[in-house]
Amino acid sequence: MISLLSRITEDSEGSRSPLTDDLEVESCQKMGHSKKDSQDPIACEEGPGICAMMLTIVSLILIVISLPLSLFCVVKVVQEYERAVIFRLGRLLTGGARGPGVFFIIPCVDVYEKIDMRSQTFEIPPQEILTKDSVTVFVNAIMYYKVANAIHAVANVDDYSGSARLLAATTLRNVLGTLTLGDILCHREAIAKEMKSTLDEGTEPWGVMVERVEVKDVRVPEQLQRAMAAEAEAARE
Repeated sequence: MISLLSRITEDSEGSRSPLTDDLEVESCQKMGHSKKDSQDPIACEEGPGICAMMLTIVSLILIVISLPLSLFCVVKVVQEYERAVIFRLGRLLTGGARGPGVFFIIPCVDVYEKIDMRSQTFEIPPQEILTKDSVTVFVNAIMYYKVANAIHAVANVDDYSGSARLLAATTLRNVLGTLTLGDILCHREAIAKEMKSTLDEGTEPWGVMVERVEVKDVRVPEQLQRAMAAEAEAARE
């Protein structure tokens, strides 16, 4: 039990948000630049605060008093394919995401969110695209993606999965809009690689990694299909 309380206390002391460190340093540098005449050093580090420490201590006391019932609220478990991102009084805990296995929280002080790290698939709905040679086609594709950084997936974007899917549909339209119909039909692998590169660049700040993109189907209008079939038959004759 002593080790449990010491573990929780260490997390409380380290409840400094790593994502805001750069912003705090930058703001402190601006303050220092505006107060060049002042000889007193500027304190750039911001701790959890007295109120936060008091709330944490009170919560720890309540945990000790209510033992062993409090263990049902303190001890949490995440699966092998999951990670838990913990916020203590609104601030990210240092040490990264917890899991897999057992981790500890302080009730009424900590809030955590589970992130699934497994690969997911998304079938991009058929997109009506006007090609470079003014032909309207309907193209759909499949994207395979997963979360590479659980903290970024929680703190940097509201809905990492929905954002990645919307970006995939937009990227498909943008990439194919610069190609002719012949290029779309003949260079599917090159199109998939270009889409993956573009999506990787866009989803990296969200903690999402695109593993693979495949162009599933390219549909052309029926009139154009008949014209292409007639042209091919005439060429054979």
